[in-house]
Amino acid sequence: MSVIATRKAERVRRPVRAGWFGRLWRRSRFGQFSLTRRVLAVNLVTVVLLGGSIFFLNRYEDALIQTELQALKTQGGIIANALAAGAVPPPLQSGEEQEWVPTLAQDMTRSLVAPTNIRARLFKNDQTLIADSRPLIQIQELPPLDEAQPGMIGRVVDQVSGLIRAREHYPTYTERSIQNAGDYPEVVEALAGRIGYGVFSDPLTHGLILSAAVPVRQYKQVLGAVMVSKSSADLEKQVNSVRTEILELVLFTLAVTILLSSYLAWTIAQPVRRLAEAAYKVRHGNGRKVDIPDFSRRRDEIGELSVALADMTGALWRRMDAIERFAADVAHELKNPLSSLRSAVETVARIQDPDKQRRLMAIIHHDVERLDRLISDISDASRLDAEMSRLERAPVALATMLGTLVEIHDATCEDEGPRLTLELPDGLDPLMVEGKEGRLVQVFQNLIGNALSFSPKAGRIAIRAEHDGDVLVVTIEDDGPGIPEGKLEAIFDRFYTERPAGEKFGTHSGLGLSISKQIVEAHGGRITADNRHDEAGAIAGARFAIRLPAVRG
Repeated sequence: MSVIATRKAERVRRPVRAGWFGRLWRRSRFGQFSLTRRVLAVNLVTVVLLGGSIFFLNRYEDALIQTELQALKTQGGIIANALAAGAVPPPLQSGEEQEWVPTLAQDMTRSLVAPTNIRARLFKNDQTLIADSRPLIQIQELPPLDEAQPGMIGRVVDQVSGLIRAREHYPTYTERSIQNAGDYPEVVEALAGRIGYGVFSDPLTHGLILSAAVPVRQYKQVLGAVMVSKSSADLEKQVNSVRTEILELVLFTLAVTILLSSYLAWTIAQPVRRLAEAAYKVRHGNGRKVDIPDFSRRRDEIGELSVALADMTGALWRRMDAIERFAADVAHELKNPLSSLRSAVETVARIQDPDKQRRLMAIIHHDVERLDRLISDISDASRLDAEMSRLERAPVALATMLGTLVEIHDATCEDEGPRLTLELPDGLDPLMVEGKEGRLVQVFQNLIGNALSFSPKAGRIAIRAEHDGDVLVVTIEDDGPGIPEGKLEAIFDRFYTERPAGEKFGTHSGLGLSISKQIVEAHGGRITADNRHDEAGAIAGARFAIRLPAVRG
């Protein structure tokens, strides 16, 4: 089974603790999409919505219809004026009713609209049709051979536009064999002296028929009405042309969006998947040889993630190595007093001499104390690692802390013991740092205690604190024998012991300096050790320096 399949199987077995929305999301098909599909879907939504909106250019089409109706009104007015002047002869006698000349009206109507693609009809004021520009025999012109035929996109746009137009419920255009002005509401309006308009749906062409009716007046008398009409083919062609161009642009944008979204998703999802597989191998792999993919050259969030994951994996292995070394050191340190204790217990049961029994009991008591001290120090060292990982920092005044430690020593030390001196900067500088006061006190107690154990009785331990730029430097110097050559770094290792001559074996566990170094580094500082030398070049004592970030103000 592959890494991805195993991880998916574990995810299925994991109980769902999310809320109702999370459960609904997981059950949905979109919630099961990969990152590539989600990026593609989100980017395509706006493009698809834009593409669908081109079929709803109603305002644009309505504006074109109103423009065509106004043009028909103007043309109808011109035809009406021409017919009133030429097809109605003036009366021969005063008061005689004016009459139309049908043949003349028919000829003039056809002549006036011949250059155009509109149809004109003339109705008398008695609602009868007396002239129609449409010829009796309809001749349909074929399109030129070189005229470009609409492509697939154009045909789709034409069909969808027809469906949309059919849903707008225009009245259906009907034309009887014997026409009457009453068949057309706009003509009735014109015979009443008003201009009428009409928009009808043509069931034959599935398009629109636009019409305008204008009254024919002579000396303010309405003699009839001229109705001019035309098909919306040109208008529809214009609207569909715009829709086709927009749709072609949308399709091009859609293709580019798909390519760019796929590239974007690939550049994100593929590295994330590789990092996830590497993390899974670290978690479930048997060996420690796991190569984390290096995307640091990307200089983006994926690169930062790969660097962080590699650092985290390295820190994890270092932590595991440290735990293993610590466990081995603990086992080694506990084995010596346990061996000594077992040997003394086995021997004391076979010896009858009271003096030897007392000496063996003293050894047993010493080993028990040593074990108790080792266990206490080991417990403190093991808790320290977890405590430093969630360190809560607060302002700490080192000047007050060091002064208190010196006062406590002076109040409790013996008269002939080593003396402590404290040197602080002039003024009231509190020497502020950020950290945990209890653990910083432990560091200085360990260093002062270490210096006291190596200093002669009449010796002096000098403590100095000063600023070095943005860092506070605290040095502790003693008059002891110093640090052996080549051991300036080793003295900070766990369970390292280099005790002064004459000190009882097992008095110290060898964890004090190691714990101090761990605390200082957790506070963002550094601790170093070296030897002091006198004028002759001889070792005059040891010096420990602690550098901690200072807090101004």
